[in-house]
Amino acid sequence: MAAVVGCGLGAVAQNSSGDGSPVPSPAASSTQTPATPSAPQPATSQLQPTPAPPAPGKLPAVSTTGQQSSTQEDESVTTIVKTVNEVNVVFTVTDKHGRYVKDLKKEDFKVVDDAKPAEEIKDFRNQTDLPLQVGLLVDASNSVRDRFKFEQESAIEFLNQTIRPRYDRAFIVGFDVTPDVTQDFTDNTEYLSRGVRALRPGGGTAMFDALYFSCRDKLMKAPRTGPVRRAIILLSDGDDNQSHVTREEAIEMAQRAEVIVYTISTNISGTKGKGDKVLERIADATGGHAFFPFQIREVADAFAAIQDELRSQYALSYKPADFKTDGRYRTIEIVAMDRKNLHVRSRRGYFAPAR
Repeated sequence: MAAVVGCGLGAVAQNSSGDGSPVPSPAASSTQTPATPSAPQPATSQLQPTPAPPAPGKLPAVSTTGQQSSTQEDESVTTIVKTVNEVNVVFTVTDKHGRYVKDLKKEDFKVVDDAKPAEEIKDFRNQTDLPLQVGLLVDASNSVRDRFKFEQESAIEFLNQTIRPRYDRAFIVGFDVTPDVTQDFTDNTEYLSRGVRALRPGGGTAMFDALYFSCRDKLMKAPRTGPVRRAIILLSDGDDNQSHVTREEAIEMAQRAEVIVYTISTNISGTKGKGDKVLERIADATGGHAFFPFQIREVADAFAAIQDELRSQYALSYKPADFKTDGRYRTIEIVAMDRKNLHVRSRRGYFAPAR
């Protein structure tokens, strides 16, 4: 028998034999692509919350051309669920010159949850070395053909420098009218490079569907035995014309999956357009950052900045005041005591569990 131990606003399955190995949850969608096997990630004693159950399926069928595995779901495991009212937040701090500040303490911050000071900050860490679960989403519509090849090579360089064997994992999704998984979760950078090179420009743009799918069917279901950092790097011009879900529904799914979204605009007009504002909204709502590399050479700089940020973050957990399990969206604000010289960026909120 396995028990589910509550931590944060969800639960993580733990094997009752005491060996600490994870018990996978039953798949929530038929569109899930089996994960590519990789070497086990290092064990840790701290459990990480699993987000609220995903929303009902809305997406069209997903193409899967990447490598697959034989991972099997065990649907016969009996579980007991206990909710612990504790929220986990990953955030970055920069000074007034935009440089990351990495040596702050718990006492340098206060947390405001739903306009009320948090009851208690229970844990605080400078998380520069958490395992990464990364999704690379590349717009393969006709509108991005001009510098598609250069963006592919920049993405490959980013993956080669960021993904560490036996520790981090990533997957590749290209999208036009549908998401196409060209490489499933793996820690093998050669497989990831092949997945990026397999992307081909195609038809329309269903960016919101691709983001929704990647959060719900990939990152939310990815197994973990302890704290991880979940991130999506989204390359697109932001002009969606084919999605079945809305922008806000895609953002909500990213928030539920506790995913930080970094956007890199493929707009080369020299001025920000309507699509760029969409990309800014997605990044801002999830605690990420929007990049606008109008020159081709700036694309590689954007990837380098994301890599730096992923290794320059803090993580804290806190107990909210006046917490209710009502399924409602609650806001988060991490405030630096030195407001004048420090800027904090984190996700804007979370969904409380429902009874």
